Amino acid sequence: MKILHTENSLGWGGQEIRILSEIAGMRGRGHDMHLVCPPGARIFAEATRRGVPVTALPIEKKRLRGLLALRAWLAGHRMDVINTHSSTDSWLAALACATLGKPPPIVRTRHISAPVPDNAATRWLYTRATQGIVTTGEALKAQLVRDNGFPAGRIVSIPTGIDLARFRPAASAEARRAVRAHLGLPAQARIIGIVATLRSWKGHRYLVEAFASLDAPDAHLLIVGDGPQRAALDQLVAAKGIGSRVTFAGNQADVVPWLQAIDVFALPSYANEGVPQAILQAFACGLPVVTTAAGAIGEVARDGDTALVVGMEDAAALARAIRRLLDDPALAEGLARRAHALAQARFSLDAMLDRMEDVFRAAIGAREP
Repeated sequence: MKILHTENSLGWGGQEIRILSEIAGMRGRGHDMHLVCPPGARIFAEATRRGVPVTALPIEKKRLRGLLALRAWLAGHRMDVINTHSSTDSWLAALACATLGKPPPIVRTRHISAPVPDNAATRWLYTRATQGIVTTGEALKAQLVRDNGFPAGRIVSIPTGIDLARFRPAASAEARRAVRAHLGLPAQARIIGIVATLRSWKGHRYLVEAFASLDAPDAHLLIVGDGPQRAALDQLVAAKGIGSRVTFAGNQADVVPWLQAIDVFALPSYANEGVPQAILQAFACGLPVVTTAAGAIGEVARDGDTALVVGMEDAAALARAIRRLLDDPALAEGLARRAHALAQARFSLDAMLDRMEDVFRAAIGAREP
């Protein structure tokens, strides 16, 4: 298949990482893949670095210039299907295709649980302009059916798949110590870690507050990622007087060793989540996880089974859960073992690619005369 992905976002996070992972996986299966995005987008630089076929177009905003540029590109390139990912590129692709004689079908992927406007224009976009909708969690699908009245039969939930050959537990305690030494992390500390873009709804602030309240002098907080909340988090860490026990690692091209260095993984999100890649990656790396039920997280993080689940925006509850895992190795090991088994059974990269291929083939078949 000839598959075009569009993305207007200038930022960087799980959504953009999934797009590139999916493109790479589909190319490995012999499909002809291409990405269209704004020239200043982080995903453009990453796609170029990874050898992904990409074209820069001015589609970062809903403007006539971007619409005409995308329409011209589509008129000059025969694609079998388009997969759009954010609001602006979905609108531009839909309008461009509406003006073409034989446009390819559009599949709209919804990565987050933010509300979708309930108006006639949006209903057109989701029900007539697109051939199908993919969500990254069942909760997101249910939300679209419940709040917007979109037909359930047009929506399929396909969580992000994880490369299980890369994301795996450290081979031994000695290997974990070696990883920590290589990364410059304290060898003997009990490390609580998070891997996520520094956005407000990821809940980093509550994690810092929870960590500061822990009566655990040997604990260390590892924050992997960057984003708009970095300055605010720096200030909070300084105000709490815990700077010597916190490591800001910034963005990392390969997060596997950082995950393998962690003892307890925390993701206290309070909005906008599907099934986060970070949690599935932590599961695959055999880590005990503390999280919330934001978005579709509860579909994989089952309290007391595969994770400890606490209330959103509740630093005290988060601290208590982290403390439980630090104090009860048997509990931590049991959660990690069951979570690892879940990741292995249901959330491989190949499973995601299989299901996306089915969606694309169905969309193409529905458009054929």
